Amino acid sequence: MRRIFLVFILALGVCLLSAVDGFAANLVARVNITDQTMTVSKGGRVLYNWRVSTGRQGYETPTGSYRPTRMYSMWYSKKYDNTPMPHAIFFRGGYAIHATSATKRLGRPASHGCVRLSPANAAKLYRLVQQAGPKNTRIVVRY
Repeated sequence: MRRIFLVFILALGVCLLSAVDGFAANLVARVNITDQTMTVSKGGRVLYNWRVSTGRQGYETPTGSYRPTRMYSMWYSKKYDNTPMPHAIFFRGGYAIHATSATKRLGRPASHGCVRLSPANAAKLYRLVQQAGPKNTRIVVRY
């Protein structure tokens, strides 16, 4: 009886530690369309604040809370003349967070609806999502 109790306590401890570790591993990328910024947090701690470009007039960036659906270190847009989309993290259909070479436009709306980052920041975010895993990552887009 005592042995069963000890096994139960040990199993409960492992479950609690896993839950705490899983919570701490949560990665959140919050995009603020109004401010044209992204705040990246892990386990509730802010890691980065970056300028972004979202959808320009006539091209909205979808708002909501998403999980990454697919990721590519390099993707070429089938819709927009094979435009390169380095470090693409898709979150809703054809909408993605990805790098841009148009870094001078960061901080104001400039895209067809995707969330654009500088190449270095897109690579950092891509690695963070790979490490945390898509199931432990949340992308939140708001005004």
